[in-house]
Amino acid sequence: MGWLTKDIEHAPCTVEISHKFEALHAHVRFNNGATVYPGDEVKVHGPEIMAPFGEIVSEDRDATIVRASGLERLWTRLTGDFEVMELCEFSFSEEVTL
Repeated sequence: MGWLTKDIEHAPCTVEISHKFEALHAHVRFNNGATVYPGDEVKVHGPEIMAPFGEIVSEDRDATIVRASGLERLWTRLTGDFEVMELCEFSFSEEVTL
């Protein structure tokens, strides 16, 4: 990985989709131990997975990891906290109005 070049890695993965009242999530676990770092992009190949309500579905898939360049990784680390703050909503009023 260079400062301006990206690397591409292919990895087998397991996708787990939970569609339960207690938990609604989708997780990807790389079966070869690959780790995703800030700025990396992951694309899981295959058709859409739909889990019926109340079930957990797990499927094996292939994924492509596009590794961020050194410059992109540095930029992501420097600006990541600001982007997370955009998700926060703060209110300092005593009354709640809709």
